[in-house]
Amino acid sequence: MRKKIVAGNWKCNTNLQEGIELAGAVNNLVANEAANDVVVVLGVPFIHLTKVVETVDTNRIGVSAQNCAAEPKGAFTGEVSAEMVKSTGAQYVILGHSERREYYGETSEVLNKKLALALENGLTPIYCCGEPLEVREAEAQNEFVKKQLEETIFNLPVDEFKKLVIAYEPIWAIGTGKTASSEQAQEIHAYIRSIIAEKFGEEVAEETSILYGGSCKPSNAKELFANKDVDGGLIGGASLKAEDFLGIIKGF
Repeated sequence: MRKKIVAGNWKCNTNLQEGIELAGAVNNLVANEAANDVVVVLGVPFIHLTKVVETVDTNRIGVSAQNCAAEPKGAFTGEVSAEMVKSTGAQYVILGHSERREYYGETSEVLNKKLALALENGLTPIYCCGEPLEVREAEAQNEFVKKQLEETIFNLPVDEFKKLVIAYEPIWAIGTGKTASSEQAQEIHAYIRSIIAEKFGEEVAEETSILYGGSCKPSNAKELFANKDVDGGLIGGASLKAEDFLGIIKGF
């Protein structure tokens, strides 16, 4: 049975002290009020990783980096390697986020390197895919997403692929206040699952968690998570308030 997952992506927000406080608040709320069958993950800035790992119950809350370097080590000033991330106690890393693709020019070639290093170091990649507004308006989202997956995670051996979590991001619904309807979310998630089945088989497809990465809020989480193929969310802004984040977790 595939996992239900709610992952927060704090992005470039919170200083270290604020991050520790937020992680502590989430930890307390999850311990007291969240169902045990929902996996909770906090995707925090690099400088927070070690302290957040120390702050939360890591048997209950996973800690994730938001990125890692495409090289294992060396003269790459400012980069943080997958091995460094792993050494903090983090278990996850977000890869392929639309902001990394758009603002930092991350290509499939770069992401393949990052995926290999993340897996080699025992991290679970939360791998993002999704289309911009012009692709959605042209009704070409299926082809767009399929290409993103075929160029990257579909190249992995099946035993490595099974270690991934996928997050679908309707880029047109991130930070805009727009949200894919429940029906739109289910449609694209079902499509992604169908092409996983074509590539790796029905059993693998049924075991793969696919998260919705649009504007998920406490007010719409229950409706989104009720869909057969929506296994949780990759949450941006709403993960920066502990009560809102808990409200989304309780959407299950």
